[in-house]
Amino acid sequence: MGSVPARCVRATVTSGSARLVVQTWLGTRLVILLVAFYLAVVEGRALPDMFDNWDVSHFLAIAEQGYIGTDVAFFPGWPLLLRLVSLTGLPAWLGGVLLALVASGLAAWALYRLGGPPAAIAWLLAPTAIFTVVPYTESLFCAAAFWAWDRALAKQWWPAAALAAVAASVRVSGVFLILALAVLAWNQGGRRWPRLAWLLVPTAVVVGYASYLWQLTGSWTAWYDAQATGWARGLTWPWVSFQHTLDAAAPGSYANYPEWSWMFRVELVAMVIGLVVTIYALAKRRWAEGAWVGVQVAAFSISYWFMSVPRAMLLWFPLWIDLGRGLAGRTKPRPWRAAMLGALAVVALALQAVWAWLFFSGRWAG
Repeated sequence: MGSVPARCVRATVTSGSARLVVQTWLGTRLVILLVAFYLAVVEGRALPDMFDNWDVSHFLAIAEQGYIGTDVAFFPGWPLLLRLVSLTGLPAWLGGVLLALVASGLAAWALYRLGGPPAAIAWLLAPTAIFTVVPYTESLFCAAAFWAWDRALAKQWWPAAALAAVAASVRVSGVFLILALAVLAWNQGGRRWPRLAWLLVPTAVVVGYASYLWQLTGSWTAWYDAQATGWARGLTWPWVSFQHTLDAAAPGSYANYPEWSWMFRVELVAMVIGLVVTIYALAKRRWAEGAWVGVQVAAFSISYWFMSVPRAMLLWFPLWIDLGRGLAGRTKPRPWRAAMLGALAVVALALQAVWAWLFFSGRWAG
């Protein structure tokens, strides 16, 4: 079986478990939005300004006026959706929030099918869930990628390829998804080449964007150049990248922005988690899952420093499946376990509120 372990068999839907996932979706979204409204009331901040931070400003700029300068570092699928939503009369930022909310629900649904209620709930409680509410690409990518994996496990490769194409249109992580799906297709045995051929569909999306950038800029490396120029993501040896991150994580590295050092420490923790998940998946002979997480960890390790790894953890569905199953256990939880799970949920919600406050207040949230 290799890449299709028993624990990935899609869960049987029950009204009680489905209701718990829906309640978690509502509760976590409510916590994040309450932070926004709190800042709006107490600090007099405007909601559009709070949601238009960091990468959101790039997405909105692309949606309004096309690609300029280093904005080519962002794939076109998400800005195109924001532009289409704005044609309805809704502000693009608000349309992006609504799309992110819906897509986060679809992603949780896919995780429910892949790993049952614990997986979906664990993902919804992720500390960096703010990025599944604001107009970032995480919600849409996770929805498309998780459903692509679900369809691929069912050996329905044409919808898997179509969903992977959607994922590949919104962020470069689609390249890693194509590679992991190729491993899954190969390990399913039988007639491999027809399954692999379907992956030419999402590959064409990536090649199409690269070709567009070549026509726009005259360079086949325009995406990489923009990443290196705008976000210090130039290629670096892993041990050098690690040292750069250690230096940035040292106390006092950024006296005017103390949260930056803390964020770099979280980056280090996230990389360790990624390595553990990769090794665990490979040890269990879940080759495709190991490839999905491992290739992302490898990519992060050769940047100037580790950056955006905690946010990328939202994409690592094997992490949330294993974490959910490990915390829930295999039997009905005893009182002490139920109390522990409740305490962990409270801590997770508190961390979500902190991350939301960081983002909405314009501080670096990863």
